[in-house]
Amino acid sequence: MITIVDYGTSNLGSMQNMLKKIGAESRIASSPAQLREATKIILPGVGSFDAGMEKLSASGMITVLNDKALTERVPVLGVCLGMQLMSAGSEEGVLPGLGWFDARTIRFDQQDEPDLKVPHMGWNEVDQVRAFPLITGLPPEARFYFAHSYFIGCKRDDMLLEARYGRGGFAAAIQKDNIMGAQFHPEKSHKFGMWFLKNFVDRF
Repeated sequence: MITIVDYGTSNLGSMQNMLKKIGAESRIASSPAQLREATKIILPGVGSFDAGMEKLSASGMITVLNDKALTERVPVLGVCLGMQLMSAGSEEGVLPGLGWFDARTIRFDQQDEPDLKVPHMGWNEVDQVRAFPLITGLPPEARFYFAHSYFIGCKRDDMLLEARYGRGGFAAAIQKDNIMGAQFHPEKSHKFGMWFLKNFVDRF
């Protein structure tokens, strides 16, 4: 069963509803004891980096998350802020992140593109960077819903999907070993979000 981490940063109902639509059972963990039973984890989140890390720390679940992701190597999917928290840190704040990826979370650069609207909100198409079970069968017309001002600046080898905004590209989905992330909101991305989450449910 999928365990969704509740550390007070997002509406978990929409994620649970989308999982239910694809026939996947899920439960919410808001304590270390509940999280220890997880065999597959979704780490969601919206808002600022430091606030997210503060709430995650206050929940007492960071140690268990590290054990699950790095030692037990259960499949973990970070979504939006949840993905960003997997980086080493962010330009948005001063607190260290989980550090699961050798990457930093950076802001869209408006100095060279003053007309670029930030936050980036809306639907974007994506390009596949490399093959991986999470994105097997990527529909050629696939597009996802984004709502963010920051993105992970990661190694190309860690990137699964890339999206373009303005003149540049950014990581729309990432992966290293059993740890995966999506900058977009699959729970708000209709049929393409259902496809993405179904791959996470069925292939890991």
